[in-house]
Amino acid sequence: MKKYFAIFRVPVATMEEWKKTTSQEEMMAQGKKLGEDMSTWMAKHASSFVEKGWPLGKTKTVSVDGVKDTRNDLNFCQIVEAETHEAACEIFADCPHATIPNATIDVMEIPHMGM
Repeated sequence: MKKYFAIFRVPVATMEEWKKTTSQEEMMAQGKKLGEDMSTWMAKHASSFVEKGWPLGKTKTVSVDGVKDTRNDLNFCQIVEAETHEAACEIFADCPHATIPNATIDVMEIPHMGM
């Protein structure tokens, strides 16, 4: 079995528009439903998870020019095991995250480095 890193994305502009056009009550309801749907999806694929995942928060970018606060579309990450890259992608084919407008999930093989 190979390991794959999945990164969940929601564009910053999509999140800003959602916050601007959605009431607090509706945001809470949508968040609750997505959380419940994600829990069901995770239970369905529980045997594939190496790490169930982590939410990603505020970002700082480090360069030779120093450190600055930035924003990006990275939202959540997980690690799964699968026989092939295609099989790893199939795990995410029915993920509720993909129902968020403009949301995507990148699935990347974690190659063995031989160290």
